[in-house]
Amino acid sequence: MHLAYVTTEARGGTDRLLSAIAERLESKGVTLAGVVQTNTECADDAKCDMDLRVLANGEKIRISQSLGAGSRGCRLDPAALETSVALVMESLEKTPRLLIINKFGKHEADGRGFRPVIGDALMRGIPVLVGVNGLNEQKFLDFTEGAAEKMEADLDAIEAWLDRVAPEGSEAA
Repeated sequence: MHLAYVTTEARGGTDRLLSAIAERLESKGVTLAGVVQTNTECADDAKCDMDLRVLANGEKIRISQSLGAGSRGCRLDPAALETSVALVMESLEKTPRLLIINKFGKHEADGRGFRPVIGDALMRGIPVLVGVNGLNEQKFLDFTEGAAEKMEADLDAIEAWLDRVAPEGSEAA
């Protein structure tokens, strides 16, 4: 089982890091599955719009919803998230070299979201890289039973990890 995670302190830093590693690997012809997140600042709101890019096909899915001024509830659109989950689960059939999941968030901590996809990929022998924020790190570690390797938030370190656990040309088993 090859499972790694990254976390950064900067707002949106993990999203930018995972997007950058996906772009680097895609430019080298690496077959990827999963999602990376892009945050777009909204001019009239302190919150940003959150979009996922499905790595297997490039589709963009908005996973945030506007709840109106002054709202404090969770802005995640659960239906959009589950659409993303279904597309990523389907893409595992193509045996990618790496699965990237933008975030192990509240839904995953509660057993939903991308959590089943992570388990399925690991059972297929596909390495998994997950973004984890400080709020959910302990829940992630509990889920992985300590089997996840914490990666340095560095593109070269992540690529070296992938080369070590899934050398180019290797098939997931």
